[in-house]
Amino acid sequence: MDPTQSPDHRERAASASRRGARRGRTTGRTRRLVTGVAGGVVLAVAVAVTTPVSAVAAVDDHAATKAVLDRYQAQAGPGAAVHAGDDTGSWTLSSGTAQINRIRPITPTQHFRIGSQTKTFTAAVVLQLVDEGRVALDTPIGRYLPGVFTGNYDGNVITVRQLLQHTSGMVRDVRDAAANPDGGYSLAELVRSAMDEPAQFAPGAGMAYSNVAFLVLGLLVERLTGGTIRDQITSRVITPLGLTSTTFPAPGTRALADPYLPGYVGGRLGPFFFWTEGTTNTELTFWSSAGAMASTMVDMAKFYRAVLDGRVMSPAALAEMRRTIAPDHSYGLGLSRVALPCGGEAWGHNGALSNGHYSITLVTDDGRFAALVTNGNVVESRLLSIEVLTTALCEEAA
Repeated sequence: MDPTQSPDHRERAASASRRGARRGRTTGRTRRLVTGVAGGVVLAVAVAVTTPVSAVAAVDDHAATKAVLDRYQAQAGPGAAVHAGDDTGSWTLSSGTAQINRIRPITPTQHFRIGSQTKTFTAAVVLQLVDEGRVALDTPIGRYLPGVFTGNYDGNVITVRQLLQHTSGMVRDVRDAAANPDGGYSLAELVRSAMDEPAQFAPGAGMAYSNVAFLVLGLLVERLTGGTIRDQITSRVITPLGLTSTTFPAPGTRALADPYLPGYVGGRLGPFFFWTEGTTNTELTFWSSAGAMASTMVDMAKFYRAVLDGRVMSPAALAEMRRTIAPDHSYGLGLSRVALPCGGEAWGHNGALSNGHYSITLVTDDGRFAALVTNGNVVESRLLSIEVLTTALCEEAA
């Protein structure tokens, strides 16, 4: 599919005029109140909540998005929110609650773990190294990491491109890595421990998601630069783009900066849900370059817009990032393509962690953006999360 074309200037101007009065609002209705904690189990009961008149007006402006968001939240965590907009401004809708036993909307500046959206940051650094002539996409990874690939994997066959696009055949997850004395993990040990795991297929013979592949890419960055993947992502991407609410955690850090969105683990049983807080449950060094980072909906929208605007890598590298595995496939190099029901396409990534956060961000070439987060990671609800964002993006185009 060709990249999304910018709408006619006059239509954009008229659309911006219609939207101008509603920009910059954080809106939402809390649909549920959670009460009663016993033995770590939380029971939810439905209650009526009064919504401010100004919020109702803003919700009415985005009624289609709010309807899908409410359906999504009913299947996802205690709360869910979408933050969307374009060059003229932004708006936020929240459904459910940010914190159990409270009636609090999720806000666009609350910090959460972005999980696999970290992969786009890692891919961006690798592509910067391509721009610098320090690595080539179609060169075998073993040339840069001699002695690392053993057991069931041949570093002379797997290329850097295959790692970035999940076609290397490497196992999905690390299983038996040895922790450091402080409970953390090194990238070298994570990668080493994966070498004895069976491959999913021969390199280039298919496509299957692999967190291990992006751990290898993190190790590649460290070997080529002499710095940690944390420092490289921070100095090359986070700081230059002014992503002041985005962090790659230091070893031993599990807490989120304030204000943060609590993450919950548990599930639903009919109309009820049962949650316990899991915000700090995850050892983040275990996920490293595949999923350790934290951010906000505001910063994630800024990041992906910067990527598509060409402010992170060269035009040639961005073209490679957007080149999908096949014309009919949606994954490029650490970046996914989503077709929009109103025409055109959006680019971004999703992410989840076992601490309870699930998120996804999509942006278009003409500057529209939409970011979503929920504080309870329920796998069955993920397809609906894309519908929330595509609806928001299409409302922005109207």
